[in-house]
Order: sequence, then C-alpha cells, then structure tokens
Amino acid sequence: MFGLGMQEIIVIALIVLLLFGGKKIPELMKGLGKGVRSFKDGMKEIDTDNKEDATATPHAERENSREPEANS
Repeated sequence: MFGLGMQEIIVIALIVLLLFGGKKIPELMKGLGKGVRSFKDGMKEIDTDNKEDATATPHAERENSREPEANS
C-alpha cells in the first residue's frame, strides 16, 4: 500500500508509544473508535433518509401533478 514493511511499522509504533505513553494510547484509540462509530451511524442515517425520499417522491409527484379543479 504505502511500501511500509514490518520493520517500519514497528519503528512507527515505538515512536508513537514514546510520544504519547502507554496510558494515553488506549484513550486515543477509544476516541478514534467513537468517531468512526459516529461516522458510520451518520452514513446509515443518510442512507435511510435517501431511501425514504426515493419511495416518497413518486407519491409526492403524483399529488403535485394533479391539476386543481376549476371552481366556476
């Protein structure tokens, strides 16, 4: 993918461990997981809204396409 081998990944992991410490990493991962979950929930909500709009649109178009009755 990025041309990273196992050695490079280990070096990066060690640098992250040194920078943030062992206690902070689980907190960072927990926050990242919550963010990903929130993003997925938002995408599902958009999907359901789009499906509802797609099924509601033909009915709404039929209602709007009716010509008003002339009251003479």
